[in-house]
Amino acid sequence: MMQRYLLTWILCALAASAAEPAVDWTKAKAEALQHFQAIVRMNTSNPPGNETQVVNYIKALFDREGIPYEIFALEPNRANLVARLKGNGSKKPILIMGHTDTVGVQREKWPVDPFGAVRQDGFIWGRGTTDNKDCVAAGVMLMLQLKRLKVPLDRDVIFVAEASEESSSGPVNVGIEYLVKEHWPAIEAEYALAEGGFVHSENGKVRFVEIAATEKVPRRAKLVSTGTSGHGSRPRRDNAVVHLSTAVSKIGNWEPPMRLNDVTRTFFERLGTISPPEEAARYNGLVDPQKSAAIQRYFAEKDLGKYSVLRTSISPTMLTAGFRENVIPSQAEAMLDIRALPDEDMTAFYAQMERVIGDPMVKIVPSPPGRPSAPPSRIDTEMFRALEKTQRRMYPGAITIPGMVTGATDLAQLRAKGVQAYGIGPQFDEAEFAEHGWHSDVERLSEDSLYGLVQFLWYTVVEVAASK
Repeated sequence: MMQRYLLTWILCALAASAAEPAVDWTKAKAEALQHFQAIVRMNTSNPPGNETQVVNYIKALFDREGIPYEIFALEPNRANLVARLKGNGSKKPILIMGHTDTVGVQREKWPVDPFGAVRQDGFIWGRGTTDNKDCVAAGVMLMLQLKRLKVPLDRDVIFVAEASEESSSGPVNVGIEYLVKEHWPAIEAEYALAEGGFVHSENGKVRFVEIAATEKVPRRAKLVSTGTSGHGSRPRRDNAVVHLSTAVSKIGNWEPPMRLNDVTRTFFERLGTISPPEEAARYNGLVDPQKSAAIQRYFAEKDLGKYSVLRTSISPTMLTAGFRENVIPSQAEAMLDIRALPDEDMTAFYAQMERVIGDPMVKIVPSPPGRPSAPPSRIDTEMFRALEKTQRRMYPGAITIPGMVTGATDLAQLRAKGVQAYGIGPQFDEAEFAEHGWHSDVERLSEDSLYGLVQFLWYTVVEVAASK
């Protein structure tokens, strides 16, 4: 009987192995690099964007391969491409998304042409290499390989090359908000994968794969102080600049209460299991009332990313006041970049800010909401289990950890529509990312990280979408 069970297990394992689509990774890596460099060389700085040039490049590829797609453009030069490979319909679709725009550059600060996609020392240098043309290239390669290998699918696989992520909250959004409002049936899915996660490594060794399951919500506001204008030689008690500066100081030094959610609690718990004793003690001690304050101070000084996920945060970023050096202005303003926890009650939060400021001369003027707030994506889904399985396959000595993005991505709009959305990303050494990551003047991505992202996306999507 035991021999029969053993034979059955071996046959099943062999069948599963044989059923997996066979990718020639040597050829796939070379092609991924080709497409990645081509896309990075297109200047899609936003503003103005000009993302249609990337769409035209992908369109030509998909035309040759017979991959069906639609083009949706609110503005002709800012198009979105939505491609779909049909499954048998037994499961709901999965959506893969990468944004084709980038932030701008200051060319004089770059050691290479920021749109040259220069290969140097094992890296590809250029604007958008980490944000987010790596995901665009990986999504393109996914669709090409699924089509070429004729992979049978249980669910549709949708790929979106999306415009205008870097200014998603503008008055007229030509990217994800346009697609959600005007073309939802074309992108509706059960699961979505896009930017936001990392493969974290130290000294070349992968420690953990962080999958973004939620994100903080941008909620910007102005502090506006009003007083009486006058001659600078006659100081006034109602000087708007003085009242504003006092309010900014109070808000800048205020620490809203720490509040963990399911994602951040799991993040620290799992991180504690793979960390040296001193680090593990910090992660595990966050919920200890006797230790928490000291640990939070440590993060505030040594690890801003971990400090930020603990609470709704406020950063004063811009000051505006006056027009002449000898004139006391009647009004002064300060811009606040507020990054709220997903479930923050902003009405109550603004009321607390008013109490902290304690000055009737200073008013809080919230900006119109941008990206929506939404519940975190679950970590008990088929997709999250597939992400964990891919991690074990590619990085067997590591673990998978759900995380909360302190910035913002366009997965927020999908989560608000009920999609279980997860952020993935390439491998970064912590020090490398700090110097060469998103929006930096020396943005670059290692070739190995690009290839790893292409494989990570492939294995995950095949696990969730391919017919068994």
